[in-house]
Amino acid sequence: MRCVSALLLFVLSLVPLFASGTLALDGTWKVELDRSDLGLSEKWFARELGGRIELPGSLQTARLGDPVTPQTQWTGGIFDKSYFTEPEFARYREAGNIKVPFWLQPETHFTAPAWYQRTVEIPESWRGQRITLFLERPHWLTSAWLDGRSLGSNDANSVPHVYELPADLAPGAHVLTLRVDNRLNPDIGENSHSISDHTQGNWNGIVGRIELRSSRPVWIESLELDPRVADRVVVVRGRLGSLPGQVLPRDISLAGLVSSADPALPASSASKPEARVPVAADGSFSGELAFGAASALWDEFSPVVHRVKATLANGEQRESVFGFRQISANGRQLFLNGRKLFLRGTLDCAAFPKTGHPPTDEASWGRIFSTIKAYGLNHVRFHSWCPPEAAFAAADAAGLYLQIEVASWPNQSTKLGEGRPVDDWLDAETRRILAAYGNHPSFVILCAGNEPGGERHPEWLGQWVLRQKAADPRRLYTAGSGWPEIPESDFHVRSEPRVQQWGDGLGSRINAQPPETRTDYADFIRQRSVPVISHEIGQWCVYPNFAEMPKYTGYLKPRNFEIFRETLQARGLLEQADAFVAASGKLQALCYKEDIEAALRTEEMGGFQLLGLQDFPGQGTALVGVVDPFWEAKGYVSAAEFRRFCNSVVPLARLGKRVFTSDEHLVADIEVANFGARTLTGQSLAWSLLDMQGTVVAKGDLGRHTLPVGAGCRVGHVDLPLSGLRAAAQYRLVVSLPGTEFSNDWDLWVYPPARESVTVAPAGVLITTRLDAKALASLE
Repeated sequence: MRCVSALLLFVLSLVPLFASGTLALDGTWKVELDRSDLGLSEKWFARELGGRIELPGSLQTARLGDPVTPQTQWTGGIFDKSYFTEPEFARYREAGNIKVPFWLQPETHFTAPAWYQRTVEIPESWRGQRITLFLERPHWLTSAWLDGRSLGSNDANSVPHVYELPADLAPGAHVLTLRVDNRLNPDIGENSHSISDHTQGNWNGIVGRIELRSSRPVWIESLELDPRVADRVVVVRGRLGSLPGQVLPRDISLAGLVSSADPALPASSASKPEARVPVAADGSFSGELAFGAASALWDEFSPVVHRVKATLANGEQRESVFGFRQISANGRQLFLNGRKLFLRGTLDCAAFPKTGHPPTDEASWGRIFSTIKAYGLNHVRFHSWCPPEAAFAAADAAGLYLQIEVASWPNQSTKLGEGRPVDDWLDAETRRILAAYGNHPSFVILCAGNEPGGERHPEWLGQWVLRQKAADPRRLYTAGSGWPEIPESDFHVRSEPRVQQWGDGLGSRINAQPPETRTDYADFIRQRSVPVISHEIGQWCVYPNFAEMPKYTGYLKPRNFEIFRETLQARGLLEQADAFVAASGKLQALCYKEDIEAALRTEEMGGFQLLGLQDFPGQGTALVGVVDPFWEAKGYVSAAEFRRFCNSVVPLARLGKRVFTSDEHLVADIEVANFGARTLTGQSLAWSLLDMQGTVVAKGDLGRHTLPVGAGCRVGHVDLPLSGLRAAAQYRLVVSLPGTEFSNDWDLWVYPPARESVTVAPAGVLITTRLDAKALASLE
């Protein structure tokens, strides 16, 4: 009796595993490295492999591969770069002391095919079913074999690789062999963050879910949800798939699953949206589900996500999320659900120092996105890569607007529009991304890639944009980040609307002109007929924070920081490192404040994309973030301080200058950029002037105002005589919306009036007020 009970218990323990239709393949796999790329010709798929590795994971995480040497060829050929051969880096090219000054350095390196293998057990209950192999995030080119029989190859970079197993597969043990190749083939751009060494480290492996899946011989192949905001109806389109010889059903059941966060949640199940729609001979179906006119919209302020479930008579089901949202461009203004939209964005350049690869769990992305929102941002641009499914789900829940790029930076090593393999690959990858993630409400923008190259790239990209707009109008499309500016794009991403351009040096406004807060980009914006988002603004670097070095516990190490630290120590300044971080950080925050406020002062502007809220440890080590690569604050500006000038509602003061004498007036025009959830009616505003001890030395009431959604809500004027103030002294002008969190401030300086005086210089001393030729000669 005990034996029977034990057997029954064992059988019951198997039920959840197979009833769910999935068989997880996590665990120990066999592995071999194919350094000479002989595995295909030698038919490694037909023999047993040696070695061991844990999957999900990567070769680099397992410390498999080769040591880094001066001969190592990484993606982009780092050791071919001329700046690495400069004399100052000579000692870092010696054996045992290899250090790369330009990005994080792996402990081991491998760029070639690797083979992975394990035995899988197909349960009896799967006999006659459709069986697929699901690889959530391989990096990046895969081929698969079962018992030496080819299942095909897949070159998708942005979506899971799915392989069909043979329809006649018998239950029992089978040998599954995978080949993963992380070489740049096809060439989609050596600097693409989807593949380069700059941040991800060009790892080789598979992360996320690795599993076998079973379904009935007829299944739901696709489910596309197209919400209509006007009447809260979602149009459902899809297609069935089937094994050969199967008869398709006549109809399919659709049901809307209303979010519990929706205030219009139906009172009874009888009022839930449901429909039964016919299936066409080719397996396609289409229907509508009415959720009710009061159903909540999805946006950054109320990220209400609904779901649709499709069910076949044989029990097959498929669910997908959607949100009632509509993004559009009307003239030069972006709109979301009919309300003006201003994108306050940061870049994600695939920097994951502990793993190299992106996370595939929603909790990790939720932590990243909560940090981004804490700093007042509402938008993320994924620079030349596309994140896994979990990122979209986390953005849906957080209310973040995502710009996805088709995993390519087609410049330098490759070009668009010249008939190279990248053209066809980019088209195919676009279709894959839209099919996999197109229902997510957070997916509001698709961009072909970053800063494309090629003489014919504008024409090629113009056709790309037109194809996407015709195929899937649920989002906006643009040809490229940075350029080109072509008429087919829904909006442009341009670098001109920012404080400092490449090559400006000391000639930029922030360097050559006295501090002021009146400049905006209205002239540039009005020359365009569609919205403009500023490209990679900021780029204000801070000194390396050596205190973060112990955080690098993964395979990527901060050898670049080691070089910086050794250089500082050699100059006898290492004890001042923390002071350098703090001082440069305070300056960085001030520069970001002016960059962001200038964009917010510009009417009809579509938004901005920072080069990074987070540090970018690639391409020369760009420490441009106010948070480090681990999304943790550096200590010199808090999220609350950053939100004063970067938020949905921001008070602004237009000041012609920031330095005064006490015989002048402080003159400022006050306005508000309101990109909040609604018009603010009867909102009071006030200003005050504080000294550095926090004492209010002057204040005023700006009255009550109606602040419509948009930029340029002008609310008043400050004209304050400064004769009664102590000079020389620093002050702070504060403008607030009482009763709200919204407040902003600007540092000012007041000096005594200039007096005429005659100073007789001692012999050999030159007194001058300008750095002219005479002064320079005297200094020499």
